[in-house]
Amino acid sequence: MKNRKLNHKTHWALAFAPVILLFTITTVWAVAVPRLKGRVNDYAGMLSSTTERQLDDTLRQLEQTDATQIAVLTIPSLKGDNLEAFSIRVAEQWKIGQKGFDNGAILLIAKKERKIRIEVGYGLEGRLTDLVSGQIIRNVIVPQFRAGNIDRGISDGVQSMIKAVRGEFKAPDSTGYRRGRKSGSHFNLFSLIIFLAVINMLGYAAIESGKTGRGLALLRFNAEAFPGSANAHDSLGEAWRSQGDDARALAAYRRALELDPDLESARRAVEELSGRRGS
Repeated sequence: MKNRKLNHKTHWALAFAPVILLFTITTVWAVAVPRLKGRVNDYAGMLSSTTERQLDDTLRQLEQTDATQIAVLTIPSLKGDNLEAFSIRVAEQWKIGQKGFDNGAILLIAKKERKIRIEVGYGLEGRLTDLVSGQIIRNVIVPQFRAGNIDRGISDGVQSMIKAVRGEFKAPDSTGYRRGRKSGSHFNLFSLIIFLAVINMLGYAAIESGKTGRGLALLRFNAEAFPGSANAHDSLGEAWRSQGDDARALAAYRRALELDPDLESARRAVEELSGRRGS
């Protein structure tokens, strides 16, 4: 059933009603997801027509030779929206990548805010990792943008993404890119864990109340914030499964098992879903 109950993970949500209210107020999605026009979607008008055609040809060849899909999206402004949440909504609606493999990626650029993000499907996360994506943005795209070479920055960024999914990109050493701070008090670490636990519960609560897109965005945020957490990917797999998306659920459960081969809930889910897809 598509709306399978998740009550065993949502009963704590009522205790965080003020947080839910704050989240509702501060996450109004101002930007609608634009229509997918093709491999290159330059809604901000940042690319020359020549570069746009070259990128389209490059990405078409990638699909033919590697069966991997990469899309480019530029928008004029986020209008106060959150970059991560917006990119997740784009990925959910565009569904870049082969069905059942989730092997797509999106290079997203918000012109006014000068923000860049690479949204990666589960099928590519083993090679186009958070670390590599960060290196591509910081050491390939941003320097060209600062020099005024917008076309080259986007082109070089796409080429680096292609090299990464082929296992050819070598991320240069950089002390400037960090996912988070390694130092700090135990209290700050504890606070972060509690915060992410609350986000997890809010995600399930949102799904239960019919706000599926928001709930999945929260659970994906958790999985990205803790990429090495098997439980975060296991929770995301359960959410996908509750919505009837077995392909993405299976990818999330498999990722959880890679991180923790002894995670029994993920193992059972993989066995059940693999048997269903094979029948």
